[in-house]
Amino acid sequence: MPNQELVVLGQDGGTAACCPGLLTAPLHEGQAETLAKVFKALGDPVRLRLLSMIASRAGGEVCVCDLTPAFDLSQPTISHHLKLLRQAGLIDSERRGTWVYYRLIPEMTDRLAALLTRPAGEPLPERTAPAGAAS
Repeated sequence: MPNQELVVLGQDGGTAACCPGLLTAPLHEGQAETLAKVFKALGDPVRLRLLSMIASRAGGEVCVCDLTPAFDLSQPTISHHLKLLRQAGLIDSERRGTWVYYRLIPEMTDRLAALLTRPAGEPLPERTAPAGAAS
């Protein structure tokens, strides 16, 4: 499979990077398909843990040799999960000798946060009781 990086809504950094948000306007079909691939990459507990370990590491990067022992999985399986996170545009990597170092791409997590954030000052929608619920 070719090394592809997914582009998420306004990757060019312009005003489209935050607009429209998921909560302010419907997504176009292509945007929804691309975004679903990013959320699919985040939809696995191992990948979420890996992303968290990378993002929270002091210094901003971590060697794969420090990630692998935290899991009861083989090194090729960990590498596969890291590859999916990298293809989704959530992390980046750099080979140094025999080891690969990973770091978060904060612009991507910022875009996801902006996409899911309700516009400031906008009132919460009124909740309605589900059909058949007692009052």
